[in-house]
Amino acid sequence: MNVLIVDDNRAAADLLRELLTLQDHEVQCSYCAQDAMDAAAATPFDAALVDLVLPDFSGAELARRMRAGAAGKSLLLVAVSGYGKEDAGDAAAPGLFDHHLQKPIDFEVLDRILATATAR
Repeated sequence: MNVLIVDDNRAAADLLRELLTLQDHEVQCSYCAQDAMDAAAATPFDAALVDLVLPDFSGAELARRMRAGAAGKSLLLVAVSGYGKEDAGDAAAPGLFDHHLQKPIDFEVLDRILATATAR
């Protein structure tokens, strides 16, 4: 899969990129929401792992904007945050994110999510 990781914690994003690359995914990192929007406009991603707290605008707002784009309907969007789903606020809106993962990420769960997405 072609995966976009959006997280302002560079170390966390880069580590996740390395792990996903070892599993033969193509991975790009963006460290703010605007860079993610630019990347999504230039590259068709299959999935995006989006931190909910970003420096320029929220991960929920980023998800809304990505959903509104041409590829937004088929894009697998996964919220990744230190908050539980019940504390995710507007990011928990129906249809916004396909999945919600709490940090630290359970990589087995992430693998299953990505595996089911490739079977779409």
